Amino acid sequence: MPRLFTALEIPREAVLSLSLLRGGLPGARWLDVENYHITLRFIGDVECHTADELIGAFDRIDRPVFPLTLSGVGAFGSKKPHSIWAGVAPCAELKALQAEIERICQRHGLPPDPRRFSPHVTLARLRNARVADVVKYLGERGDFRTLPFDVGRFVVMSSRESVGGGPYLVEEAYPLGWRNSPPSLETSSVQPWRSS
Repeated sequence: MPRLFTALEIPREAVLSLSLLRGGLPGARWLDVENYHITLRFIGDVECHTADELIGAFDRIDRPVFPLTLSGVGAFGSKKPHSIWAGVAPCAELKALQAEIERICQRHGLPPDPRRFSPHVTLARLRNARVADVVKYLGERGDFRTLPFDVGRFVVMSSRESVGGGPYLVEEAYPLGWRNSPPSLETSSVQPWRSS
C-alpha cells in the first residue's frame, strides 16, 4: 500500500532556483527536482476506507489562494546532519491550511502528528557528511530566497517505499479559492454582450 501525505507542489521558477543549490557538499545525495514539495501532513499507510474518507473530507476545505516565498537553507540533525532543506518564509495562510488538514486527520482517527510543523523543501539526504562541510555549505547559501509564488492548490501524494524520497505521485488535487472565484463564461448565466 502506498504511503500518503498532503503537500504543496513547487512551481517551475522556484524549482529552478532550488536546483541551483545542488552540489558542493560531500556525502549529499540530492533529490530529483521533480520530487521537490512541501509536506503539510504525513498520513502514512492507511486502510482504503480511511484514505477515501480523508480524500472526501479534504474536498470540503475552503481556503484562499495565498503567496509563498522559499527562504533560507538549513540542515536537520545538528550533531549528525542527515538532510539539507530550503525553508519557507513565515505565512499565516500556510499555517491555517496545515492546521485544518491536521484537524481533519485527527477527526478520522489518525493520531496527532508528533512533530511540530516546520515547512521546508528537502533538497538532499546526507550520509557521513562532516559537520564542518555542512556548516560551510549552509554559510555560503544562507541568503537563498525565491520570488513569491501563488499557492493555488494542495495535493495528496503517494510514495512507494524507497531509499530517501520519491518517486512521488499526485493522487488528488484540491484547488484553493474555488468558492470565491468568479464564474467562468461556460457556467455563467450572464449572456455575452451582442450588438444589435
